[in-house]
Amino acid sequence: MSSSQFDHKLGGPSLAFQPLYQQVGEYIKQLIVERRWQPGEMLPSEFKLADEFNVSQGTVRKALTLLTDTKIVTRRQGVGTFVSEHTAQDALFRFFPLQADGKGADLPKAELLSKERVTPSTVVQKALSLSAKDKVIKLVRRRILDNEFCMLETVYLPAKLFTGINTREDIPHTLYHFYQTDYNQTVFKTRDSIKAILASESDADALHVEKGTPLLLVTRVTESIDGKLIEYRESKCRTDHYHYQVELD
Repeated sequence: MSSSQFDHKLGGPSLAFQPLYQQVGEYIKQLIVERRWQPGEMLPSEFKLADEFNVSQGTVRKALTLLTDTKIVTRRQGVGTFVSEHTAQDALFRFFPLQADGKGADLPKAELLSKERVTPSTVVQKALSLSAKDKVIKLVRRRILDNEFCMLETVYLPAKLFTGINTREDIPHTLYHFYQTDYNQTVFKTRDSIKAILASESDADALHVEKGTPLLLVTRVTESIDGKLIEYRESKCRTDHYHYQVELD
């Protein structure tokens, strides 16, 4: 497949100036978005992909390396290359950084307090590039570690991407796997901002702490593999015997 054919399939001329392996990588990513291969499914061999795209195996190998580096696919030595899947274990080590002091990583439970379809505030509009005419799904949850409330979360999702989620009764603890399997929205990257706050009266009631207790406010914007802004969340974390830990690759 020639560079111009790739350019046609990817929908525009902007990729024509990129190296061929980057174009192949973008095309494979687009096929993953379109669910040609499901999360956790093994891709065809480099030889078969090279034959299908009419490029060299070296070009395909470089494209897959690029996708591996960005965690869109995962390579298993001696087995093959797989579409990355947001399992509970993956969510634990990549997306939930709160840990109890003196203990290892543990996946928390989540208690869903409310879910509703609302008009986004100015803050949410800006975070998700929405307008005042758009609607969002608002989920409010409490996270539980060691039988103790450790975090209060408010999650905002564009209603147009998560149709009917506010009526679902089966919303699980691990949302990112749920987004991927039920709504074809695969988390690609997150951006967190952290600041210190004091617990309001409602925060204190929810987390069973005193009003004015120091908390960490973590705001997160989440992007899918095809560049959509799919989630904004505000997490209020206890700090009395918990810490926020991030491991950078």
